[in-house]
Order: sequence, then C-alpha cells, then structure tokens
Amino acid sequence: MPDIHHIPLTDIDADALPRDRTALDDSDLSDLTLSIAAHGLRMPIEVFPATGPKPWGLISGFRRLAAHRELKLDSIAAFIRQPADIPAALAAMIEENEIRADITPWDRASIVLTAVDEGHFDTIDAALHRLFPTYDRNRAARLRAICDVVAHFGDHALTDPRSLSQRQLTRLATNLRAGLGDTMLVALKESSDRSPAVQWSLLAAICEDAEAEAKAPRLHYKPNRPRHHARVRDALTVRRERTKDGWTLRFTGRDARGPLMEDIMDYVEDMFGRRQR
Repeated sequence: MPDIHHIPLTDIDADALPRDRTALDDSDLSDLTLSIAAHGLRMPIEVFPATGPKPWGLISGFRRLAAHRELKLDSIAAFIRQPADIPAALAAMIEENEIRADITPWDRASIVLTAVDEGHFDTIDAALHRLFPTYDRNRAARLRAICDVVAHFGDHALTDPRSLSQRQLTRLATNLRAGLGDTMLVALKESSDRSPAVQWSLLAAICEDAEAEAKAPRLHYKPNRPRHHARVRDALTVRRERTKDGWTLRFTGRDARGPLMEDIMDYVEDMFGRRQR
C-alpha cells in the first residue's frame, strides 16, 4: 500500500484538473462532514505534483476535500500519484469517480468536452478513448452522442441538465442529428417557465413531432418543409407542436398579443371558407 501523506489544505489545488463532478449536494456534503468530524477520514484523497501556484493538484476526493475545508481542518490524508501527464491524471480521476460517485451522463460528457477545449486532446473521440477505456463500442457511442447535446445546449439553456437521464439525452442527440437543434433552443428561450419539468415537456414535444414524421413517410411537403419553427419578425416567433389531439401553433414574443390572434383567426377562417361575418 502506498504511503499516506498529510498535506496542508492550502497546498492543494482542487481545480488543477477539469472535474466530472463539481455540483455538491448540500445534504450529502453535510452527512460526509459530520462523518469525518465524528470518525475521521476513512479513505485518503489522491493528489499529484502540480506546476501551478499550489504544489499539489487534486485527482480524486473532491467532496472529502470540501468537507475538510468546511471543518476548517489544517491538513488531509492523501496518496501521492505520479501520472505521466494531465490526460493520465484525468483518466485516473474518472476511473475513481466511476466506482465511487454517481456521475451523471451530462457530467461525463462535460468532462470530455472540457478536456478537448483545454487542449489535452485533439478530438472528442481521442478523449473518449483515453478517459473511458473500459467502455464498449455502444456505450462509447452513446456518450459521444451526449457530448453533442452538451455542446449544443451549453451551460445556460437548461436549468438542470444533470437531472436528464441517459435515455433523455440520447433522444435529444437523435433529434439534434435530425436538424431540430435550433427549434429546441427557440422553445427553451421563448418559454417563461424555466422549471426542469416544463423544459423537458417542451423538448419532448419537439422530439415526438419529429419521430412521428419519421414514421409517416407517406406525407408530402413542399421543398424545405416541414418547418418546426419560424421567426416571422423580430418580436414574433411561431412554433408548431404536436399534441395528442392534433396540433398547436405557439406564438411567442412581444407582438404575440390578442389583436394579432384575432387577425390570425380571421385568416384561418377565410382560408377554409368558414368565417362568420
């Protein structure tokens, strides 16, 4: 067993590596803090010699380090690792967290993209191969697809992207490939309700529409159709949405007012010859 070192907390850089787990659950962290206060640290953290402002970079033990800082302790027990390079340190961190922590699919994809953005890998595929070497072809392909979703939606479009399951994210990836990415962003941006449940309902409706279209090849449209949303003018967006009873057209923006809706109703009635004079 490697030697255990007691390293001052002030000498450890928790951000020396991009992390696949940065969101700390307050309840879990509180339980861990109480456990460490009562029984001490059961498993040392892992660090590596760093070249930044602090001598040690954190590999694993993000929550354990946070709990020690919460308790205002001076030092923490640690194993010192000697990874060959930063990609090797990243792989070690991910390997440890895959065993110990409940890492979300969103976080897994985020660490891959961050590693590429920071120049540790040339491509997403190279990062996947190095950081997740135990993944079989299908599992790697699913994570690769989720990387596309994370890259498309970024950090601000979704309120709680980490709550999305692998199945939900894979479904979004499929419909991104079908060209619905802009429609999804429009639906999220134009909605005043940013709760995770409502956001998913908007995205799911767009997915259902596209999936139903794919299953109905008998439908014939004009060129460049069907359109799933249209920005009619700067202050007015129209988006179609399939419902269990038919279709809904959503009008959003500053110009989506009652008088405009009456004009649209008149136009529809004229179009089908049923307008009441």
